[in-house]
Order: sequence, then structure tokens, then C-alpha cells
Amino acid sequence: MVKPRILVVEDEPAIAETIQYALETDGCEVHCVFCGGVVLGLLQSNTVDLVILDIGLPDISGIELCKQIRKDSMVPVIFLTARSDEVDRVVGLEIGGDDYIVKPFSPRELSARVKAVLRRTRQAPPAPAERRAFELNRAKRLISYCGVALELSRYEYNMLEVFVEKPGQVFSRDQLMERAWDEPDASMDRTVDAHIKNLRAKLKLVNPDSDPIITHRGVGYSLKEYS
Repeated sequence: MVKPRILVVEDEPAIAETIQYALETDGCEVHCVFCGGVVLGLLQSNTVDLVILDIGLPDISGIELCKQIRKDSMVPVIFLTARSDEVDRVVGLEIGGDDYIVKPFSPRELSARVKAVLRRTRQAPPAPAERRAFELNRAKRLISYCGVALELSRYEYNMLEVFVEKPGQVFSRDQLMERAWDEPDASMDRTVDAHIKNLRAKLKLVNPDSDPIITHRGVGYSLKEYS
């Protein structure tokens, strides 16, 4: 299996070395840089599966750099910061970050976060031709339905991705939260119901005559299998 390629953007060499050692021990290929100015060029000329990005870089804010990255790439980004302010965390996620870790952190925690993000974002095998009512492009975090690209929130995308990967399989609310939320313990069951309602509304706009999401009362939800 091809090793995940991780780009670490961190200006403190000791922290960068700790991250590199932890991730290489877990089977990743890691490249470290110490400023933000070289990142866009590296992403254009190299295949990168995930970026670990320090917010407090010497030459550019990690938040601003992530905005620039998002103009051309949907590569997953995990922010590192010395600040734990909730506003910083929300801003980082809203402009396209996939996760957020506050220093100091344990290498084990970082590795777990990296694995979780990679599981959600690495390219899945193509679906069989007869099940292509939905088209999934994980690299761009884009899902199309009946040929129309859907405008989805972060968690709507995560949830629909779970369904599209395994049409016909019934997922409980707990299973959906575990797969689609970064912190499932902080969410409530009814949060899943609200996102399902929003997803159904968006799918109805594309195809009013179909409801591909099936409710299994008392159990959960599944995506209809198309043949």
C-alpha cells in the first residue's frame, strides 16, 4: 500500500522533528518545511495527502495560507496552534481546515487525528457503474447527484460520503456521528436528524421524484441501492 504523504509546515524544528518521527513510525512519508512561502509551489509540483499547518508561521498566518491553498486544492489540512481560543478553532475550520490541534499535544494524539482525517479523505475505489446516481470525488470533497454537483456543508458532505461508499447499508445515528463528526461525543442524536433533513431537501431540488435516503425507524438511515 502506498504510504500517505504528509507535508508538515512548522517553524519550530523540535516540534517538526517530533511530528515527523511519530508519523514515519506509523508508516507515513513526511516532508517538513519551516515557512509558508514554499507551500503552494510544493503542492503544485508534488502529490500530498495531508498538510499539518502551524497557524503561527514567521512569514504568513496559517489561516491565510489555508485560504490560498483552498483556491486550488482540497488537500486535507490539520491546524497546529499554541492558542486554544474557540474563535480561532472555528475560524480555522470554517475556512477549510479539517481538524485543529492545540500545542502541547501528544504524538499519539496527532497520529490518531491524522489517521482519522485520512480515512475520510483518501480516494475510495470507484463505485460499480450501476450505482452511479451519486458521483464521489474525495480529493475535491465533491459529491454529484444525477450529474449535478451538490453544495454541501462540511458535515453534510461527511455524512453523504458514508452513505455513498456503502449504499444499502443501514447506519445508526451513533455510527454516523462516529464516521462524520470529529468529536462525536460532543454531538447529539438529533444533530444527525437535522443534517439528514437538510440533505434530503438538497437532493429533492435535483430530483423531486426521488428520495434516496431511507429511514429505518428505531434503527437509523441508509442510501437506496440503484440497479
